[in-house]
Amino acid sequence: MERNKTLVYTTLGDLIKEKREEFGLTISELARLTSINKGVISKLESGETKRPELKTIRSITEVLKLPYTDIVQEYAKIEKRVEVLFDLMIESIEISQFQLIPHVAQKILESPSEETYKALERLYNLTSTIKNNDEVKRLLYCVIIKYARQHGVPMYIARGLFQQYIIEREDLKRLEKTFQTGEEILHYVDFLSDEEQIIFYYRMALHAHNIKKYEKCIELGQTGMKMDLTINTLKESVALAMCNSYAILEDYESFNAHLDVCEKKGYRFIIECIKYYRAIILYKTGQHHEAIPLLTECVEEVEGNRRLHRLNMLLEALFEIKNSQLIGELIKSQEKHFPLHVVTPYQHAQLGKYYRFKGTYLIENGQFDVGIESYLKSISFYARIGSYQDIIECSKDIFYYHAFFQKKTEIEIAERLNELYSTVTLKERRGVL
Repeated sequence: MERNKTLVYTTLGDLIKEKREEFGLTISELARLTSINKGVISKLESGETKRPELKTIRSITEVLKLPYTDIVQEYAKIEKRVEVLFDLMIESIEISQFQLIPHVAQKILESPSEETYKALERLYNLTSTIKNNDEVKRLLYCVIIKYARQHGVPMYIARGLFQQYIIEREDLKRLEKTFQTGEEILHYVDFLSDEEQIIFYYRMALHAHNIKKYEKCIELGQTGMKMDLTINTLKESVALAMCNSYAILEDYESFNAHLDVCEKKGYRFIIECIKYYRAIILYKTGQHHEAIPLLTECVEEVEGNRRLHRLNMLLEALFEIKNSQLIGELIKSQEKHFPLHVVTPYQHAQLGKYYRFKGTYLIENGQFDVGIESYLKSISFYARIGSYQDIIECSKDIFYYHAFFQKKTEIEIAERLNELYSTVTLKERRGVL
């Protein structure tokens, strides 16, 4: 009701006057309560003062209990001074007035007292200083991107999209959509600094790996590495992702060449894994009897996330040669080594893969109900990262085994599957995926 009421006023002065009269205050009384000269209030109400000071408006707002959002919007309409608008922006951020922030940001960019490029630069720099509030940063980068598009400033289209991408790629449910944002940046990448370009290519390479775009992972990783003459943790992480990509694509010649280059350059992450990757190549080229003992050694050498990935590779090899006994031994002994904190898309995907292997083993060894539970657990991990194809494959397995063993699909199982599907599709309808 309060919101609708304020819309009828044509000026900020009208709103203040009406509110003052509602409170039964004279101008003199309001002046005393706010410590503002009554002449200032009179000129403000009459419209004679076109650009009142922000501190004046704050004082009157507090006394008259005026709605902050409406006051700021009205104030921003008449205020042309960029410094004052920036003060208003900072205040809106500090008190988390999310609906006001884009409005004030737009007014800053439209101010005739600031040249377009300079206004974009200042707003971008302010946004980059905001700590621990990605929601506000995302709102501001959206304003920057839109305004830069409208006014043909490609540098700030690029920089805005880049920062928006860095924020949004952390949302595990939007991996596919956020990757599309990243692909748009490729059209503007030359407008980023060399450092920004390297980070962009590396982050996109890891992103591509996490959504199973393995050719893209290799291509983007190679581009970043050509620009980056240093050795650093992010670069080595990308080199690892490229190893996995070559293995999955079964390009073992390129895989070997990549390993040789990384080993010569002293990439610690690769050197620590070199035996494991050689074991993968042995397995993938059909040399199972040599590969499996080596893979078993590699599993025992590490803990946590690295162990889980190696375990899945060993299980895959054992399923291929149908070594049910060793599969069972691994499933009984390995879960105590799993990571306690699952954060990245890759960790979720690896856990999903493991529980699918476990479900298959249990069902095929007479533990049907427990095996189905493992499949549902697998789907739950895939659902958290929106991995549709893996969810579909697990669901197919569940229905296949029900048919094969002539089991009726329990209502509870159907309901739980429906709940998992609904979780993913609901988030997609809301724009999360």
